[in-house]
Amino acid sequence: MGRVLRWLFGVLIFLAVGSVGVWGYTNYISLGPLKSTVSVVIPGGASINNIAKLLARIQIISQPIVFIIAARTVASDKALRAGEFNFPAAVTPREVLDILQNGETVVRRLTVAEGLSTSEILERLSKTEGLSGAITSRPAEGEILPETYHFSFGDSRDDIILRMRQAMKDALLELWPRRAADLPINTIEEALILASIVEKETGRADERARVAGVFVNRLHKIMKLQSDPTVIYGLTRGIAPLGRPLSGKDLAQENPYNTYVVRALPPGPISNPGRAAIEAVLNPAATGELYFVADGKGGHVFSRTLAEHNRNVSRWRKLMRQRKSGDQ
Repeated sequence: MGRVLRWLFGVLIFLAVGSVGVWGYTNYISLGPLKSTVSVVIPGGASINNIAKLLARIQIISQPIVFIIAARTVASDKALRAGEFNFPAAVTPREVLDILQNGETVVRRLTVAEGLSTSEILERLSKTEGLSGAITSRPAEGEILPETYHFSFGDSRDDIILRMRQAMKDALLELWPRRAADLPINTIEEALILASIVEKETGRADERARVAGVFVNRLHKIMKLQSDPTVIYGLTRGIAPLGRPLSGKDLAQENPYNTYVVRALPPGPISNPGRAAIEAVLNPAATGELYFVADGKGGHVFSRTLAEHNRNVSRWRKLMRQRKSGDQ
């Protein structure tokens, strides 16, 4: 009798273990409870148990024990990685393990617009979610190439700055040998300075080479550039917007960046120019034009003579007065 009981007990244990195994495997390959795609950050150094608890709390998996056993047995050949991962809706525990072992981490993007000052870029960088660490290095004005930078959660801000600076160096070294002949620009640094001015003067792609051509023509004639953005930078150093129109006093102020006073390029860039502005300066439009003024429509009117320019300025001022009276 005792032998029969022991046999029955063994059979029950076997059936129980088998049932648990079947239940566990079924759960392992079944659709999970996640309702929609979610991005999750797996902390560095987290244990399998803690990762399972995190995934269950976000309702990516329903049975942490199944995930833990699978991670330590059937999927034990690779460690679970830290980082940010996307999990699709209804992802199975088996797919979750594969994502954490073999999947790509989430790629984040930081877009730096052309013409921003270094202070403005660093301010944005300091507030970008997903990056780590304080900013310990400050690039000089003009050392950052505006473009879209990709990063993963946890990348350091200083590393992004290094990439931005290297991108500008690479762009300058690539474009400098392609410059037009007889430019009144002797160094890469001077090209960068002029490109930073062009970038602040116009945001229109169809005008960059033409604006650059005006400044190149003026440099050839040793004329003052008379660029308002250089005056503004001399007053603010790019730390904050001026917040008011330029005055006659501003234009007359002795300042190395004031191109209404200095008959040369400023001592340094006034913004971080994009690749297109650099290309425009190195290959400017050959027009013979020496002046331009806003047309009131987002672009500029160009002229070769001072008399023609003065007429264009008068039209622009009249348009501004009409708009101002219409707003009142």
